[in-house]
Amino acid sequence: MVFSENVTSGVDLLEKRTKKLFGVDLDPSQIFADDDASLLYSQTIIEKQYRNTQSLPEYLEAEIDREKYGESSIITSLKEKALPNISRSFHQAQLVLRKGTQDIQAQQLIKAQAQTAGLYSHMEQPEWHAPWKLMRVIVGHTGWVRSVAVEPENKWFATGSADRTIKVWDLVSGKLKLTLTGHIMAVRGLVISDRHPYLFSGSEDKTVKCWDLEKNQIIRDYHGHLSSVYSVDLHPTIDIIATAGRDSVVRVWDIRSRTPIHTLTGHTSTITNVKCLPTDPQIISTSMDGTVRLYDLVAGKCMKTLTHHRKAVRGMCVHPQEYAFATASSDSIRQWKLPEAQLLNNCSPVEPNKIINTLSVNQKGVLFSGADDGTLGFFDWRTGHQFQAAKNDPTPGSLDSESAVLASTFDNSGLRLITCTADKTIKIWKEDEMSTPETDPGLPWDPTTRIID
Repeated sequence: MVFSENVTSGVDLLEKRTKKLFGVDLDPSQIFADDDASLLYSQTIIEKQYRNTQSLPEYLEAEIDREKYGESSIITSLKEKALPNISRSFHQAQLVLRKGTQDIQAQQLIKAQAQTAGLYSHMEQPEWHAPWKLMRVIVGHTGWVRSVAVEPENKWFATGSADRTIKVWDLVSGKLKLTLTGHIMAVRGLVISDRHPYLFSGSEDKTVKCWDLEKNQIIRDYHGHLSSVYSVDLHPTIDIIATAGRDSVVRVWDIRSRTPIHTLTGHTSTITNVKCLPTDPQIISTSMDGTVRLYDLVAGKCMKTLTHHRKAVRGMCVHPQEYAFATASSDSIRQWKLPEAQLLNNCSPVEPNKIINTLSVNQKGVLFSGADDGTLGFFDWRTGHQFQAAKNDPTPGSLDSESAVLASTFDNSGLRLITCTADKTIKIWKEDEMSTPETDPGLPWDPTTRIID
């Protein structure tokens, strides 16, 4: 077949047909000779497309490059008045787009950012908490203080140290009541029974010991770990104890017969904490491998593995009243709802990237974190807001590197905080009773740090 030069190709025919069918919608200038009429048409199309984008969240101001888009397309700034009025309805924050170029790009940016507005729109402001201040410094250990536990009646507490001893202190006066010896290496974990006059300790000597507090002597040893024992915890309702450490397994024992019940595996590095709960999941562990594992005690198997942390998880605490717990690594502090282990909060310290060694929480919703560089953080549990930052100053004669906070716990009333440090001291903190929201408002609240990823 021979084609002449006047014959239109199939491609050209399709192009003409497409322009005939869709050209008006694609190019309004073809039907509007007047520029203002064409602009009005385009704005009408935009308004229909982005009808639901009525306002801009005050704390998510659209940052549009002035040089790229021009001064005339900049969104009126609302950020200056954001936080004081964060609960204001979105309809009260008027979005003003000035006439200019790149209106479509500006609207698309707003639409994308508005999709995250639900993360912030209904956030409650954090409750005010009084600042915590140092009340007492207790000296007595000759090595790093690595563990602490408070007895059920809140009269005394025990600490374990790298000096291989366990010391018992009066909680009110801070005076030494008793020193227990028996371990041949650092004491890394302590727990006191609610139902029996027993204290359990775990050590770098690979053993777990049961102490009779009426006789002040060792009555049982639990052997089985292949390396240092870093954490011990008692089950709240049945007579079993869970222990864990450098051999990367959680071992569950009958406390009376010393019979091993389970060896819970799964972690690939040192286990830093183990906690027992009255209902499933009855055992939770954290590890240097960056994971948190929840175990079914009856089946002796891992129910769920949490991989949200990107670095070693060193700190963990269980809320004394809510069915929830918190974990900490150098990337974040995260709160979890049980039993499904749903992520509730991502607490962002004002000084990020700190190695957090310990977490504690009290009944009033104060979450404490202690870091390797001596940084102390106090957070509102409900919102994850850090309301106070402090520093652990090492005692005179100690090195600056010995400011690390290694262990912590609140007493059973939640009114006193006990911290154990690398400068061989124990510090007791309490709330400043003279402070008020006016005199001590605390650190400013930034809800954007609570983004859950």
